[in-house]
Amino acid sequence: PVTVYVKVFTNSPFLVCMDLARSREEIIDPKYLWIGPDGRNLEGRRYVNLTETGKLMVRGFKESMSGAYTCTLSHKIIETTTQEEREMFEAYQFMLYAYREADHAYQVFVRFTTRECELAANDLFFEELKKILNNIISDLTCHVIESSCKCHSVKIPKQDLLHELFVSFQVNPFAPGWEEVCHQVPDDCEDATNMRVQEARDRIGEFFSKQTHALKRKFQTIPTIHYVDNSFSVTRIDSCRPGFGKNDITHKNCASCCVVCDPGTYSPNNEVTCQTCTRPRVKKYGARSC
Repeated sequence: PVTVYVKVFTNSPFLVCMDLARSREEIIDPKYLWIGPDGRNLEGRRYVNLTETGKLMVRGFKESMSGAYTCTLSHKIIETTTQEEREMFEAYQFMLYAYREADHAYQVFVRFTTRECELAANDLFFEELKKILNNIISDLTCHVIESSCKCHSVKIPKQDLLHELFVSFQVNPFAPGWEEVCHQVPDDCEDATNMRVQEARDRIGEFFSKQTHALKRKFQTIPTIHYVDNSFSVTRIDSCRPGFGKNDITHKNCASCCVVCDPGTYSPNNEVTCQTCTRPRVKKYGARSC
């Protein structure tokens, strides 16, 4: 079967009920019968567009519409000498899978020099830093989560022992109120969510690049706690909505996509893999529980 990936809430591409070789030939009295994943005729269904030439489009694709779509092409062959008619049948199968774009978050790592690890100001500084970062991105309905700050002694070649704060946090697009923002976007929200969190990541990156500028230009006496130049690094973290997961073996042509979980598998949370049911009673696509 031909595998086709359809983004949720969009229309599928037109599926053609013939192969390339057949499309280049003359076809006499063609008839097309499309059968959906439920085993029933698709003709007359409101969510499909069937053309006279046997092309099928599935409208407003949902995870429950995933599965096997089969078309049977029947046509006549007429013998040129006897004019005898024979009816021929050819079947074509398509596997359609609903998919979503992965939700993005960003893991950020940054370092600051401090005078000593036991300095009381270290904790105060960390709390203040989190407030500043959250203020920078709050209008994007993003926030800083899973933050940590650890102090380490660092020996740099040809320098004395330094003390540095190793700060890490995640820039996450699901701050309180994100669902209300989503309702303003038609259909699905992940594209808008990913744009917001990317903007939040860029703003935070700009904030730290300004620290370098400020240290070089503005201070005659360097502050006790200050940013370590070029220590800012960021890694993207992907997650999938419940009922979806990634599988770069089964779905190598859509490896970065969150593809609907197959029957017999499920995903109850925002992780990136569909888990196998111990008792595979689940017969539907996109299961969130067994």
